Amino acid sequence: MHSALHRKSRLVAFAIACAATLLCAPPVLAWGSLGHHIVARLAEAQLTPRAWAQAQRLLALRGAQHLSQVANWADDLRDVDPELFARTKHMHFVNFRSSDCIYHPPIECARGQCAVAAIAKYSAILADRSNSGATRAEALAFLVHFVADVHQPLHADYRPDHGGNDYQVNYRARWHGQGTNLHRVWDSLMLDDAGLSAANYARKLESEATPVTAGGTPAEWAEESCRIDRDGGVYPAAHSIDGIYVARERPVAEQRLRQAGARLAELLNSDLGDG
Repeated sequence: MHSALHRKSRLVAFAIACAATLLCAPPVLAWGSLGHHIVARLAEAQLTPRAWAQAQRLLALRGAQHLSQVANWADDLRDVDPELFARTKHMHFVNFRSSDCIYHPPIECARGQCAVAAIAKYSAILADRSNSGATRAEALAFLVHFVADVHQPLHADYRPDHGGNDYQVNYRARWHGQGTNLHRVWDSLMLDDAGLSAANYARKLESEATPVTAGGTPAEWAEESCRIDRDGGVYPAAHSIDGIYVARERPVAEQRLRQAGARLAELLNSDLGDG
């Protein structure tokens, strides 16, 4: 009797611990591995010879040969360097305070802790030839990641739901009604459903005839994402994601990947080229 009660109490304690772990789990980050690899590949294909030569030298310091090999590093820090991740985790997104989607640095980016300020910070570090190679190589890895992040609409959100992490949906498109959150749909599920590798997906997007909008500032990129989040049907009213939703919204996600690739390339060509 006592043994059975003891086992039961241990099981209850274990269940409570598991539930607490889930409740305290950190939110999903933007653009899964596939999305970040696509942006890196698109950008690399648009680098000038001078910028690419500089990038190769810096990548070699991190044991890499391509931008895609460092594209997920800022997310991986959660496991490999928790201290650095804690210092940079707020740089993956911008929390707008209003649906007007206008970026006010003191409000949306207090103490420089947002994606917009992070891009400016690490771009300046990368462009400064007086910095050490290791410092510039780290800045390059951060830039590849944060430029992609700020183009994910749910990483420039104004709603109080942690970028869609708290917005639960029923994902009926090829997932048999599995419950998940809206952020995960945008960062990975919609792209994964295309069934393409990063290389093939990048080639598909490179072949698109419609032009992408390069230029602009990180603040403007964030404002674009916020407006897409607000106006583009990103949030399904019925909390249900079906094939119609995917057919409508995946092209939006793909366009943001293309814009991120073009803008990242433009930034790196300036920082690593002739300015």
